[in-house]
Amino acid sequence: MADRTPTETRDGREVLLESKHLRFVRSGTWEYVERRNVCGIVAIVPVTGNGEFVLVEQYRIPVDARVIEIPAGLADVVDGRNEPLEEAARRELREETGYHAPRLQYLFTGPPSAGLSSEVVTFFLASNVLRVGAGGGDANENIQVHTVPLATVDDWLDQQARSGKLIDPKVYTGLYAIRRGAWTDEHLNGRREVVTP
Repeated sequence: MADRTPTETRDGREVLLESKHLRFVRSGTWEYVERRNVCGIVAIVPVTGNGEFVLVEQYRIPVDARVIEIPAGLADVVDGRNEPLEEAARRELREETGYHAPRLQYLFTGPPSAGLSSEVVTFFLASNVLRVGAGGGDANENIQVHTVPLATVDDWLDQQARSGKLIDPKVYTGLYAIRRGAWTDEHLNGRREVVTP
């Protein structure tokens, strides 16, 4: 049950509504959403040693459509302890895809929807990921895993969009990171050499 009584915070923001997972806030004339009990959000750009991009697909209620995404999720606050972002990235990758990342590389951090939410997403490259389980998400998720060769991923994404699926823009952000140097050209052609800036 949500608390519908507006309250003011110490920094002058007004909490309009607070539910189990979200807090709706007004600061001046701007209204936005905050997540509760979360210390960060992670997005993982997973690539196999064979140059395949690991993507997930699931039905998303807010947009009433199946969406192609990169694995992502929340870094939780449990008993007052913030889950380290790298630990959350490894956990989310394994839960959603069944892949393990022997190595994670920090890429960048930024807001996915700065006009609507206070969320900031931290991106990690997971190179040479290894399949260790089925994936599919937790009990509340029904995730389908796709491994798509980087050489044909643009055509594959176009085909998915034409079939009526939505493509999360974080997919293109991950591809941009890969193509801008997170991996070498040799790696994209099948070698296993990863460049760390």
